[in-house]
Amino acid sequence: NQTLVHPELVALVDRVRAAGEAAGEELELPRGPFGDASVHLLVRAAPLGTRYVLVIADDRTEAHRLEEVRRDFVANISHELKTPIGAVGLLAEALESAADEPDEVRRFAHRLTIEAERLRSLTNEIIELSRLQAADALEDAGPVRVDEVVARAVDANRVAAEAHRIALVAQSDPEAVVWGNEAMLVTAVHNLVANAIQFSPDGSRVGVGIMRRDAAVEIAVADQGVGIPESERDRVFERFFRIDSARSRQTGGTGLGLAIVKHVVQNHGGQVRVWSQQGRGSTFTIRLPEADPAAVAAASAPSARPKRGAKK
Repeated sequence: NQTLVHPELVALVDRVRAAGEAAGEELELPRGPFGDASVHLLVRAAPLGTRYVLVIADDRTEAHRLEEVRRDFVANISHELKTPIGAVGLLAEALESAADEPDEVRRFAHRLTIEAERLRSLTNEIIELSRLQAADALEDAGPVRVDEVVARAVDANRVAAEAHRIALVAQSDPEAVVWGNEAMLVTAVHNLVANAIQFSPDGSRVGVGIMRRDAAVEIAVADQGVGIPESERDRVFERFFRIDSARSRQTGGTGLGLAIVKHVVQNHGGQVRVWSQQGRGSTFTIRLPEADPAAVAAASAPSARPKRGAKK
């Protein structure tokens, strides 16, 4: 197998070989063949005689990610939590003043339950997004069958789909395998399916397809909803961005579902894109590098599996 070396590293080695002196450089390099995720490396190179060059790379990706998480978390949480926290406070005051009116107490208690659930959902998704930004999904990765990921994501959404007579149809391809974290990939596909159901009319159809081509595996989630306006398509993966609620069956979403999808996919060296046409529906497609068959075979070999009772 031929090893792919980033052109920036080759250029640094060539400069050191030509000058005969050590040099260092901080590089931001693509993480995978698709998408815009990157790794941050502090690379030092020094000549070893006239023929060889020693290259030492210090991976600083985690430090950069943690700094982005801290900055984004403070900015986003301070803004997004104001609304539900304020609503909970006002409803608590209203409950106290309406203590002698049972109907009003029930109405305010119902609203309080809704706001508390919204606050819980928002907090959980902020924590999940922060974890995805701060963690390396491939640190404890392995071969993942894509059809199993799709099956789990679809099953988790069947109740919501059946409540609105939406048919969920999924393809199966047992040969489609990627390298990564299965739970994170299930979360990403689950969010896309849930999003498709939310923006689909009753009695319609949501399809999930799997395709292998050009050393990649694609997972496409298509709906028959009203579509996304062109002015909003470039923003749907932004944190806390909400598509016009008038197009949705439900309101009050956190605006983090698609941002989580984007981070999961980027952590796996892939990309996610959207096609949409108003009046015809939308299709979200995840594209991931296909796992190398040799690596999958090695990971599946008996010697690669921990023995029963052995410590991991």
